[in-house]
Amino acid sequence: MKSASCFLFLLLFIFQPALSQVSSDYAVLLTATVNENPVSITLHWPAYPAATGYTIYRKAKNSNNWGASIATPDGTATEFYDADVVADSGYEYKVRRTSTIATAEGYIYAAIKLHATDYRGKCLLLVDTTITATMENELHRLMKDISGDCWSVKRIDVSRNDSVMFVKQLIRNEYLQDPETKSVLLFGHVPVPYSGAINPDGHPDHYGAWPFDGFYADMDGDYTDYDVDVTTASRQENWNVPGDGKFDQSYFESDLTLQVGRVDLFNLPSFAEDEATLLKNYLDKDHDFRAGNFTASSRALIDDNFGAFGGEAFASVGWRSFSPLVGDTAVHEVDYFSSMQSQSYLWSYGCGGGWYQGASGVGSTTEFVNDTVQTVFTCLFGSYFGDWDAVDDFLRAPLASKNRALTCCWAGRPYWHFHHMALGEPIGYSALKSQNNCTTYMANICCGWVHIALMGDPTLRMHVIRPASDLQLSVIGENEPVEMTWNATDEEVLGYYVYRSTSEFGKFERISDTIVTGTSFTDWNPENGTNWYMVRAVRLEETPSGSYYNMSEGVSDSISAIITGIAALDSKNELSVYPNPATNLVMIRCTGFNEGKVYVLDAAGRQLMEVSMNGNYQTIGLTSLPQGIYFIQSVNVIKKLVKQ
Repeated sequence: MKSASCFLFLLLFIFQPALSQVSSDYAVLLTATVNENPVSITLHWPAYPAATGYTIYRKAKNSNNWGASIATPDGTATEFYDADVVADSGYEYKVRRTSTIATAEGYIYAAIKLHATDYRGKCLLLVDTTITATMENELHRLMKDISGDCWSVKRIDVSRNDSVMFVKQLIRNEYLQDPETKSVLLFGHVPVPYSGAINPDGHPDHYGAWPFDGFYADMDGDYTDYDVDVTTASRQENWNVPGDGKFDQSYFESDLTLQVGRVDLFNLPSFAEDEATLLKNYLDKDHDFRAGNFTASSRALIDDNFGAFGGEAFASVGWRSFSPLVGDTAVHEVDYFSSMQSQSYLWSYGCGGGWYQGASGVGSTTEFVNDTVQTVFTCLFGSYFGDWDAVDDFLRAPLASKNRALTCCWAGRPYWHFHHMALGEPIGYSALKSQNNCTTYMANICCGWVHIALMGDPTLRMHVIRPASDLQLSVIGENEPVEMTWNATDEEVLGYYVYRSTSEFGKFERISDTIVTGTSFTDWNPENGTNWYMVRAVRLEETPSGSYYNMSEGVSDSISAIITGIAALDSKNELSVYPNPATNLVMIRCTGFNEGKVYVLDAAGRQLMEVSMNGNYQTIGLTSLPQGIYFIQSVNVIKKLVKQ
């Protein structure tokens, strides 16, 4: 049972004595190499002279239980070979190291040619109405960008004066109507929930309610406002008394369900630009990153001004997560701001004794105002600024900076875990895993507390491919196919996947069974009415965690088709025909039903063949049929077939 309040006796950052260990002593830096023949995954880690032994665990991605160990190498080991794997499946590993210095853990999500993700779920875009009038074009582009990564998107406008209960109910209603709702992007100064009696930075003058975006992610928890009564914090926003609209709970009441991120650039007076301009600039950065208009080197930076800190080793977050993302040799311990003036780092981590506008040894909000910081995904940690709804707060400042920074989180109490992003998961997935973690991954004293939150777009992913362009659609007339062409990406790719939807921001279904290696495609079975098409470039992304089929942002457009007569009986994805057009053989697949037989009809609807299905699949020979248009029918489900 989780307590309703938290303890005051956390050690203060400023009084912790220095120890001889360093933060990297508490992390195992994992990478993986994968092979198809023989199928295998090999884990690697640097030699650690003080190691006394390793224990290795493996689990399915969606499991929270590691189960029994699968190997126990001795302290001289630097790798583990796993042949009990298959291609196109992901495996999550934990490696625990014992040593004469500290116990350490590392995690990696590894796979061999993991399949592409065709649909990620629904993303809710909640927009502060104060700024909507000035950036309709940019918001529409954002929805296109999110949709282009195969999310469906729904925009909901809210007032910054709405109650947090009202905003939560809007989100929950959408989730109840569509359980595939997975992500929420809070854009602008969407009402900020507060909750708890906590001070995760350990300072008595910071004890009370902290911002609580997890409230919008919890679809099951019951939050109250009648118990906590604390008014000792120096910042009145942290005061929490019964009936003030701030919740009592210091822990999440249940596991969070949704991936929530916030882009809130309100109350940042150190920046010369007004709030609306800062938000527009963020959307420009977001779009340019997704489109591959700027890049950051696949390496990581750690600026650690705390060290081991009595075993908490806050910067171990970076050491533990960055190695599976960019490789252990690409993680560098250097200064935060000066290093990123002339060099770019895809990932960065900085920690030091803090205040609302900065962290000692790292920098301040003023430096984000003045300097070009070349990083995309960053983590910051120190006192006070984890309470991010404050003037010129250091945690939100990277998002308002001129160049590149798109996400930030207060990573140290508790630890965050990003390793799934190496195989294509968005950062919102990492946020949700970190918020729900107390036992699955290494945790420290603040696991499950309400303050854990992501600043930035939760749908962003690490690996970017510049997309195709200039999608052109055409249809000759009634009952005719839709022809599409596009300009190729300038990157090396395997080809393209083609998708179709009935609406611009709805769920796109893949209609190309295999990767299209050219720059054209024919949809022989368009829907009657408006058809939205999307084309995404595909490549095999090879990472320090294995390989997966990655896709670019989609380029999309729409066209109307008129389908009448027998062709109008066509149904959605219950009957598929491949290849199409076909020559001598065609594969029929029935999903969702099995009527036992399918029929081949001519263009006039006359039955030419009756074919018994072998389960859900059957191959039909076409050599006896002349070239022309035919239809494959099962009951009232029909697909058009072109015989060449």
